Amino acid sequence: MNPLTEHDIRTSFVNCSKGEAKRLHLPRDFADLPWDDLDFLGWRDPAAPDRAYLVAEHGGRLVGLALRATAGASRGFTSRSMCSLCLTTRTGGGVALLTARRTGEEGRQGNSVGRYMCSDLACSLFVRGRKESASAREMDETLTLDEKIARTRANLRDLLDTVIR
Repeated sequence: MNPLTEHDIRTSFVNCSKGEAKRLHLPRDFADLPWDDLDFLGWRDPAAPDRAYLVAEHGGRLVGLALRATAGASRGFTSRSMCSLCLTTRTGGGVALLTARRTGEEGRQGNSVGRYMCSDLACSLFVRGRKESASAREMDETLTLDEKIARTRANLRDLLDTVIR
């Protein structure tokens, strides 16, 4: 992913108001992000842990999603859970149910899309082995790193398509 500016990020959101996008808190480590290793920018709001954000290139434009963690998601799960984007399995709060309000009329009617995702939205780094978790476990797979990255990107496209259709 190419490095993004604060303006790029705030103007990319498709499922929240301009005011909400203006007030969101960027990641604390924004200046030091490993852009070359990111398929998308994802983070939890440091001032509001039940809020998360995901920004990705999609359909030739930058698309941002405001996400909400369901009640109890910050406490995590006691059983092993799998992220629907990178297919990493983790325990102890490593995976949370995050929901995104849909765009358009469906969103105005209160419809949302939920996915189990890495709680810290660091899927790109887990797939590439740039980040590890004591509770993470890789599945035994014969896929190459490039194939795992392609699968993560396809799962991300599916999420974005579902939210913005």
